[in-house]
Amino acid sequence: VCMYISPLTAPVKATVVPTCLSVRVSTTHTRPLLCLYVGTWYELVIEVGRAMDSIMERPMVDGNGGTIGRSKSDQLPPAPASASTAQSLSRTASAETVLSTADVASLSRKSSFGKRSASGGSGAGGNSHGRSHIRKSRSAQLKLDMEDLVSSGAALSRASSASLGFSFTFTGFTPPPQDMMSSAELAPFSDDDVDLEAADTTRRKSLMAEPTLPIYLKFAEVKYRVAVKGTPREILSGISGSASPGEVLAMMGPSGSGKTTLLSMLGGRATAADGCISYNDEPFGKSLKRRIGFVTQDDVLFTHLTVKETLTYAALLRLPRTMTREQKKERAMDIIYELGLERCQDTMIGGSFVRGVSGGERKRVCIGNEIIINPSLLFLDEPTSGLDSTTALRIVQLLHDIAETGKTVITTIHQPSSRLFHKFDKLILLGRGSLLYFGKTAEAMPYFSSIGCNPLIAMNPAEFLLDLANGNTNDVSVPSELDDKVHMENQNLQDTNSKINLRPSAQDVHEYLVDAYEHRVAYKEKKKLLAPLPISDDMKATITSSKREWGTNWCQQYSILFCRGLKERRHDYLSWMRITQVIATSIILGLLWWHSDPTTPKGLQDQAGLLFFIAVFWGFFPVFTAIFTFPQERAMLNKERAADMYKLSAYFLARTTSDLPLDLFLPVIFMVIVYFMAGLKASAMRFFLSMLTVFLSIIAAQGLGLAIGATLLDIKKATTLASVTVMTFMLAGGFFVKRVPPFISWLRYLSFNYHTYRLLLKVQYDPVPDILMTSVPLDNGVTEVGALVAMIIGYRVLAYLSLRRVKASNG
Repeated sequence: VCMYISPLTAPVKATVVPTCLSVRVSTTHTRPLLCLYVGTWYELVIEVGRAMDSIMERPMVDGNGGTIGRSKSDQLPPAPASASTAQSLSRTASAETVLSTADVASLSRKSSFGKRSASGGSGAGGNSHGRSHIRKSRSAQLKLDMEDLVSSGAALSRASSASLGFSFTFTGFTPPPQDMMSSAELAPFSDDDVDLEAADTTRRKSLMAEPTLPIYLKFAEVKYRVAVKGTPREILSGISGSASPGEVLAMMGPSGSGKTTLLSMLGGRATAADGCISYNDEPFGKSLKRRIGFVTQDDVLFTHLTVKETLTYAALLRLPRTMTREQKKERAMDIIYELGLERCQDTMIGGSFVRGVSGGERKRVCIGNEIIINPSLLFLDEPTSGLDSTTALRIVQLLHDIAETGKTVITTIHQPSSRLFHKFDKLILLGRGSLLYFGKTAEAMPYFSSIGCNPLIAMNPAEFLLDLANGNTNDVSVPSELDDKVHMENQNLQDTNSKINLRPSAQDVHEYLVDAYEHRVAYKEKKKLLAPLPISDDMKATITSSKREWGTNWCQQYSILFCRGLKERRHDYLSWMRITQVIATSIILGLLWWHSDPTTPKGLQDQAGLLFFIAVFWGFFPVFTAIFTFPQERAMLNKERAADMYKLSAYFLARTTSDLPLDLFLPVIFMVIVYFMAGLKASAMRFFLSMLTVFLSIIAAQGLGLAIGATLLDIKKATTLASVTVMTFMLAGGFFVKRVPPFISWLRYLSFNYHTYRLLLKVQYDPVPDILMTSVPLDNGVTEVGALVAMIIGYRVLAYLSLRRVKASNG
């Protein structure tokens, strides 16, 4: 604490509020530099007396033993007593703290030391390089050199007390004993401890600058068609362009202009109807999937996983086998710090009904999922949609930083601000599926000016271009060709007494822009695309390889997906609503069948009704839980399978088995409550056999739900079909109808309710009384167990084949 007060001729007493000062030194260590704890109010007695003049004559000494030149105010002649006193009282009352010019400069340099060391120099090159790799974390914003700070503080203290004659008296304050301050705390930091920000920046620079295969992307005369009610409709018509490593190519255009379709074709997610797309002058191959990152417009992430878990699982699945598990986890942490996500790394992603990270953080997590593999090509579909201008600027700056490391970045963008617009290297402007402009972003406005289209008012260049792509010529100068066309059309309208158009139509503007580009620019750009690339044959061979490269083997994929499934779905399965539902149902059943007496025919029928309800309840419950599995995860499955993160068989088996521990937890609670409240056979063997029978029923019913959901992949259709199926199985279960007509009696053998009910009867009553027997006699129960096991396997095989069919149709 350094205070500067002008000389006084009389002592002044000022009462101040006690303070506590602590300085964070690094992200991992917090060492108190100066901690001043005062419990009550104290008087800070500032004695400025007659000794001032003699003390003022002493030279100020800095920390290195040199002298410090006096500031301007020290060299001024003494002011009158009254004025000086009033000025000092004013300063003291307002608690001002003023430093001399030299001291301010010194402290300013110290406080900005971390930033300067991280920026890597000044100038254009240094600024761009610094912007590329500096991601400040709030926990490490203040980096101070302890040795310099102590010496500077000592110099300031000596200079202040020597030149101003300060005497600080703190009544009741006892300094800590000397033995409490270890020599390690007083020792100066090494260079590694001083500038941790610079060390982090160096680590991040090495991460961003990792070598990657440069890929030159070219596409010429790309067309895409879809069938609408049997009629082919052209979405894209002859789009050409290119993107090189180190460039950010932006695709702009109004909604429905074909931006996402073109991006999907360039990223290998869709097949062009016509045209040529080449990567280093070679066609798309399966090996390219490991070198392409694709960020979809919708943030497809697991809701209940944290940011750290999301990126860690992506690293474990996608990074090559040559890296160890610890190296992959470290890579995930590098990405977290690279994207500035360290503050929210332990926060859940969240969703519509779960609170989580912000929109900007969610988008950065999606980008981190893709750049974690160090891709050569990065595609992003509207990464700034729904974000404020500042967050959108950070996202685009991040893309610029990624491109500067030798990667090719291609993104669609809807309506960028002027600052975002000028950060793109190249621009593609689409309108109604046609190419209106391709070239450097800086040359877009001069080009449209050359064809007679100029904004009449000051506006964002992106808004101006989107207005032209939409055919809107308000506040835009109209070319003479369009004026002449409008004039001729108006003459024809006057002859027919129709309404006159004052501005050209959107169709006329679109046709004019397409023709202007074809005649002025298209030929030159297509000629550039035909020129061969200066790359070696080895780089081309890497692209054309048809061999898939999996980051992990099948067993590792299964274990990783199993753990991820448990962490993701434990919140749903073990939620308080579901637990309350099961416990409440079991208590109601226990009260209704309280200590039922099986010795009488009526009590026996009552217990049989309870056993049938158990079979129906734990057949109905798992079905309607499992049918949501694959429809809800369809987007995630398509995204991860398109990136070759894992094999479908590993995902399917991990997905179905990770549900079992969670699915079997609630039935245990249910059976413990119901079994003993209802007065069923109090035998350990019968209890565990009943539990095993319920488990088999649950797994079989779950398989049916998985098969229905995987076959339809539509929640409404799957729910409807599951309702009809479960109701049919319940009616054919053998409790409501014991004499089923022969022509439909085969239906009971497909019902897991039927087999479960018969097994529960066998466990509780052996032999089963005739009053409870159905038309089919009950033997030792092996047939029923075999039927349930066959259902468990058969339904799951059907579900897997359905997913394979959907994958093949998507491909």
